[in-house]
Amino acid sequence: MKYFPISSDLFARNRNKVLRQLPHDSIAVIHSNDLIPRNGDLFFKFRQHSDLFYLTGIEQEKTILVLIPGASDNKEKAVLFILEPKPEIEIWEGKKLTITQAQQISGISHIEYEHTFHIFFAKLLQHYNCIYLNKNENPRLHTFVKSRDDRFKRIIRKRFPEKQIERLAPIITECRLRKEPEEIALIEQACNITTNAFKQTVPYIKPGIYEYEIEALLTKEFIAHGASGHAFEPIIASGANSCFLHYVSNNTVLQPNTIVLMDFGAEYANYASDATRVIPVSGKFTQRQKQVYEAVLRVLKQTTKLIITGTTILEYQEQTKLYIQEELLHLGLIKQHDITKQTKDKPAYFTYFMHGVSHFIGLDTHDVGNKDTVLEPGMVVSCEPGIYIANEGIGIRLENDILITETGNKNLLEQMPIEIEEIEDLMNSYWHNKKIN
Repeated sequence: MKYFPISSDLFARNRNKVLRQLPHDSIAVIHSNDLIPRNGDLFFKFRQHSDLFYLTGIEQEKTILVLIPGASDNKEKAVLFILEPKPEIEIWEGKKLTITQAQQISGISHIEYEHTFHIFFAKLLQHYNCIYLNKNENPRLHTFVKSRDDRFKRIIRKRFPEKQIERLAPIITECRLRKEPEEIALIEQACNITTNAFKQTVPYIKPGIYEYEIEALLTKEFIAHGASGHAFEPIIASGANSCFLHYVSNNTVLQPNTIVLMDFGAEYANYASDATRVIPVSGKFTQRQKQVYEAVLRVLKQTTKLIITGTTILEYQEQTKLYIQEELLHLGLIKQHDITKQTKDKPAYFTYFMHGVSHFIGLDTHDVGNKDTVLEPGMVVSCEPGIYIANEGIGIRLENDILITETGNKNLLEQMPIEIEEIEDLMNSYWHNKKIN
């Protein structure tokens, strides 16, 4: 790991939150992610299942957590199974966690090696009929790939058909939504790294470079400051590419007098940040680019004021649509009769603003939580309005990460330049002029 150690107290509190919501006559099982084959004998870089990391802090494959809320001994309420360190594995991959190390990271006393799990579990089922099994229930996910949790559920249904199976995901989701102080600090650190990378990268942007060169500069700054890398595939979209919402090719040459939309964020200790800024490639926004930029910035500021305790994403999304509609009128992109004639299925704004304005942020960029979840202190959401004018090659999206607090909200990307003057000053700083000249 590249980050400073996290106190095991955090993971113990997280487990206790889940344990308190489980019936005493049940057990719960949470698996790690798989190593995913890439090609030949290679694997994609391993990233731990967010739920397992949330409950244990362990970042190793073939890890299983069993929660037993009815155990009489508190030290037996959580049992962890880890990969057994073996020389033939370590000679290639480096050291694996020892039981002592796993205890220190997770705060779990009872740890065994993974190959003993099935014997332990079979004995445990002699005393419990209800099993809570985990699953990735993110509504955005559409995949044919079966996770270790999915495969385990199939095994249970086949071998123990008499057992009652319940969903664990709603319980973990409810717990993950409200961040502990340590989690907020980790998200803030991810945001600080992202802000620093932006400031270091923007002065090097100029006509003639490739989008991927910007991606490379951001990556360098992320890694140099302890991030594991990008929290998601970065969008570096110049010119007409800025109107494609999830453009990730990043292989176009930047042209003079165009813009480049940068949607990016560092991942620190598995916690995400998510920022979007728009940069004038030649150092100054054109008059039209400035008009659209200022319109989106006004909507961002207006919507941010609505993100408070007691509201929902769905509620302020509806108000954001009205803000966008008003700005589109001023920009001459729609007329009043378009609004009069619009239908619920075909709103007037949709040609120019076609995505949600907010999502939860945490261990995942699009973190757990529904858009009708009532916001409470400790939750973190994005705020990202946009206007996309495809026939003009202008796509403007601006995004901040907002922490809900008892007294309002806090912009975790407050130090990242966003005003037009700030962006242009950064673009035309000493290093930018030096590179051009």
